Amino acid sequence: MKVYVIGAGPAGIAASIAAARNGNSVTLLEKNEKIGKKLYITGKGRCNVTNACSFEEFISNVVSNPKFLYSSLRAFGWKDTAELIESAGVRLKTERGNRVFPLSDKSSDIIKAFSELLKRSSVDVRLNEKVLSLKHSNNRITEILTEKSLYTDCDAVVVATGGLSYPSTGSDGDGYKFAADAGHSVVPPVAALTGLYLKEMLFADGKAVPFSEFRKLQGVSLKNVRAAVVRKGKILFDEFGEMIFTDKGVSGPIILTLSSEINRLDFSELQLILDLKPALSEGELANRILRDFSASLNKDFKNSLDLLLPSGVISAIIASSKIKPDKKVNSVTKEERITLAKTLKNWTFNIGGTEELKNAVVTAGGVSVKEINPVNMKSKFSENLYFVGEVLDVDALTGGFNIQIALSTGYCAGSHINNKGGEIL
Repeated sequence: MKVYVIGAGPAGIAASIAAARNGNSVTLLEKNEKIGKKLYITGKGRCNVTNACSFEEFISNVVSNPKFLYSSLRAFGWKDTAELIESAGVRLKTERGNRVFPLSDKSSDIIKAFSELLKRSSVDVRLNEKVLSLKHSNNRITEILTEKSLYTDCDAVVVATGGLSYPSTGSDGDGYKFAADAGHSVVPPVAALTGLYLKEMLFADGKAVPFSEFRKLQGVSLKNVRAAVVRKGKILFDEFGEMIFTDKGVSGPIILTLSSEINRLDFSELQLILDLKPALSEGELANRILRDFSASLNKDFKNSLDLLLPSGVISAIIASSKIKPDKKVNSVTKEERITLAKTLKNWTFNIGGTEELKNAVVTAGGVSVKEINPVNMKSKFSENLYFVGEVLDVDALTGGFNIQIALSTGYCAGSHINNKGGEIL
């Protein structure tokens, strides 16, 4: 059987290898000049290729439609990914949080492994060939039109075009058009695993001040803090760990996670509340502040917080607390100390939204999984059309989960395109 795979990211690569191993003749069409272009930049260039956790833990890290992935993840899990890559001569290692990387810390080695596997599988890889359209007739894809050719021998077509994040790597949403042309619904794409814009910082007296006035926060990183997204006083989500201030808001590991959890909510109702001292209760923190002040009685308030806070946040915290910066520490009242403790435990910002989709790590949204068979990734509207990877409405948190989803859904689709007897399952 003749199989065409559109897109040479991890999902398309896995689909191609699996379909070829099943005895099919496979052509992989890629618009870029090389395969796996987005993989080169993942994991800060190290390529966190999967996560060596249990099935249950993996599913708990999937944000959108986790149940849809049960079959594909069980059919091709992280151990299968590791075995596949290492069979091409690339050794892997597991780091904190079960994150799996190439031993070399070079994403290029993962690309080399996939290139070798495609070669071994006799996949015909055609680079610089952008697909323009799919012709859907009589419940099947009959033609693929590219900038270079017209393909009419389409026994099976796998769409693995990715989402809308990092369009410079080729993810420009064309897969959504292919899906819509075949009658599929597309859940509107939104940014996932991205930074948050902040509109305002709230002072202790309730005054909201534009975040843009606190440019000194840019680049300041915080460790061991708790960030919570709150709506009308109720905590919706909270995360503990590291974050960083940007020119327009916040980013970093815990913020990326929060962004995926809130990206479809009404941002006008949401606040970000930071607890800079989560290990201490408000009372314990007030006592800690009193002890620090006792050693700095003759200092100005603005010079008394060095032991308590990173220097980069001090001026913003002082502004938020509404305590006069030039006030002598020995003149700071008990009520002001309590206010300072409350500010440190409840540093509050009004959220303006997520960063732009083009800058997101992954895209949330995509082809509705209600219209896709989860066992083989086959369209319920077409006899020979499959959708895999990020083009689907599935996304997960950071840690190698999204690449594994791409590999699992891709391999699942390819392995069900069966050359034996000419049957497509």
